[in-house]
Amino acid sequence: MNRPNVDRDYSAQATVTKAEFDAVLARYRSASESATAGLDGDTDLAFDPLSDERLDVWGSSPGQLRPVVLAVHGGYWRMLSRHDTAFMARVLADAGIATVVPDYTLAPAATLEEIVRQVRAAVAWIRHHGAEHGLDRERIHVVGSSAGGHLAAMTAVAGWQHAAGLPEDVVKGAMTISGLFDLRPLVGSFANAWLALGSARAEALSPILAPPGAVPLHVAVAEHEAAGFPRQSKAFHAHWPGSLTVVPGRNHFDVFLDLADPRSALSQALVRLALS
Repeated sequence: MNRPNVDRDYSAQATVTKAEFDAVLARYRSASESATAGLDGDTDLAFDPLSDERLDVWGSSPGQLRPVVLAVHGGYWRMLSRHDTAFMARVLADAGIATVVPDYTLAPAATLEEIVRQVRAAVAWIRHHGAEHGLDRERIHVVGSSAGGHLAAMTAVAGWQHAAGLPEDVVKGAMTISGLFDLRPLVGSFANAWLALGSARAEALSPILAPPGAVPLHVAVAEHEAAGFPRQSKAFHAHWPGSLTVVPGRNHFDVFLDLADPRSALSQALVRLALS
């Protein structure tokens, strides 16, 4: 695949206008603020002493240990934050589920290996400290969109947990939304300007090349995407059989916001996953 084709296949932003892109990103923030207004929780908690990154807990309930969804933001590993990623917290809280939204150090300030380590550290924090904040350490689930879909998958694959002192099934289920699972094509793409990946590192960071975890996986992708995203989602579903959903009428950016709508098929699937 030559460079122009790779760039076309993985340029999600090219599939929407600038006005549409800016409007959706603004909705991430405003919907997150609306969803968390008045919601019980704890904010600005340090979860990783090596980076001092922070996370927020939303939808906890005094005296309960609730199942938890760790929601990981996208932004091609180089933009957005936890403050843009809590818009599903109200829907989940109404179903008896807590939401944890972590930050991670953005590329190129951090390597992708370091970003993966930080998100896995958020899983470890829930396992070791979640009960102090109303989180059930035995019911951790992960969801992420775009780059966050990649990171969610990297918490659910097998093979990393033992070295981190965690059980193999620490993540009980995962949902990926318009994610990237084979990073080898990105070595020849515009995204490598901030990822700086070589072939060996891209292979090591590709969840489609890692052993599947023994947990439920729900793969979702929007109907209107750059060609690389549905291709990779379908390949990842074939690698790790579970559920595959193509969300009609949505693009790469607004599909994530379906999690803020309790009537959407995507939010209902996430609730079922977290309560299973």
